[in-house]
Amino acid sequence: MKEGPDIARIAALIGDPARANILTALMSGKALTASELAAEAGVGLPTASSHLRKLEEGGLIALRKSGRHRYFTLSGGEVARVLEALMGLAAGHGHVRSRTGPKDNALRRARVCYNHLAGEMGVEMYQAMRARGFVTDEGGTLTLTQAGERFITGLGVDLATLPRSRAPLCRECLDWSARQSHLAGQLGRALFAQFIANGWARRTEGSRAIRFTPVGETAFARAFGRDGATVSTG
Repeated sequence: MKEGPDIARIAALIGDPARANILTALMSGKALTASELAAEAGVGLPTASSHLRKLEEGGLIALRKSGRHRYFTLSGGEVARVLEALMGLAAGHGHVRSRTGPKDNALRRARVCYNHLAGEMGVEMYQAMRARGFVTDEGGTLTLTQAGERFITGLGVDLATLPRSRAPLCRECLDWSARQSHLAGQLGRALFAQFIANGWARRTEGSRAIRFTPVGETAFARAFGRDGATVSTG
């Protein structure tokens, strides 16, 4: 008698190329329509609708309605973490897409991973925060220190306004391109939102790539550079 979670069902849902493309597109954190996801998957709308129904029934995506409009998102951060881990596994074993170009370089430099910063800049940020004692994993749990609280507040993030949730404040997420961890959790999400709000970074239309402005590049380097200098947001 077989017992325990049925990983084969989940693996089959993710394993279809069209559905994998749909899920990857939703890693942007944006809600997308069936037509948009059909284009991402390279299939017709009826076929995409069938895939979306299967993904929704499998608990991997969620349907959101706004008036007559229907949008799809990943069902939660747990799904995003699984997808990012699979991307890392695929990249680590040489299973990468053959077409490369500027978009690939941009994605490796900085991209959104569901709701937080990933890529080289995400890894740089996390490593700097660990090196300077802003986060620590003593006891096996990643924790924001008092020095980290002061630093984060200096960047303009009001920790008191973060939603109360069972989701951890700080969490590691394995970066598929850098093969190292970047910062996720509520803190990772809050920092990414702050970078967008203060004009340091911008989303790239139709891509998960994040573009930092010249001012943002300078501010990011001052905040998370190896010299340990902090940024003035004034």
